[in-house]
Amino acid sequence: MSTPTLSCRNLSAGYGNLTVVRDFNLEAEKGSVIAILGPNGAGKTTLMLTLAGLLPRLGGEVLIDGQPLPVGRPAAANRAGLVLVPDDRALFTSLTVRENIAAAARRGSATDDEVQSLFPALTARWNTRAAALSGGEQQMLAMARGLVQRPKILLVDEMSMGLAPITVENLLPVVRTLADSTGAVIILVEQHVQLALDVADQVLILVHGNLALSGPAADLAADPSRLEAAYLGTAPSVSP
Repeated sequence: MSTPTLSCRNLSAGYGNLTVVRDFNLEAEKGSVIAILGPNGAGKTTLMLTLAGLLPRLGGEVLIDGQPLPVGRPAAANRAGLVLVPDDRALFTSLTVRENIAAAARRGSATDDEVQSLFPALTARWNTRAAALSGGEQQMLAMARGLVQRPKILLVDEMSMGLAPITVENLLPVVRTLADSTGAVIILVEQHVQLALDVADQVLILVHGNLALSGPAADLAADPSRLEAAYLGTAPSVSP
């Protein structure tokens, strides 16, 4: 049996004495897309920040390729192959697309040609400042800046934040293409449930910090009542 690219074992996350996410478990294989869904305040962003090492986890383990990550050390998580695309995108708005990507590059990073092949829409905007990009283009740039590092795991927090629905509809399928073409595990926090189901392999629903439901995306898409029950807190804690 192969070792999962990412494993979370009984992960608890929060702030000081406040536990926000409890006993979270996940295994993700190379090239898979995992959608983390749930109502506002469920703990999704707290989970992402903890996986990235920006928040010290309160319990449990995070492993990449079977190797445990130290607690609360974002540089170590990054060196192990984990990259976070935050919900505010964190772009250098005064720099061009090319300069933003160059700022994230390191030894062994993807070339400009490779980045442009993954995000062809950015090619014509290569020398445009990030501040002049549309919201969708800024999100593509944020993801390109993460992927230039050749991550094993790309965490994408609220990709659709501030974007028009039609832009989200066009952008989310890019996530599936990126996972298939690069082999990276993509963990996607998203509010557009149906669109997320269309691109994900596996879905996990957090409610009040607890894993309310998990399962293959196709199965959950075929049974919307289970999703509704999970959001309302009436579903079993974990689905097989």
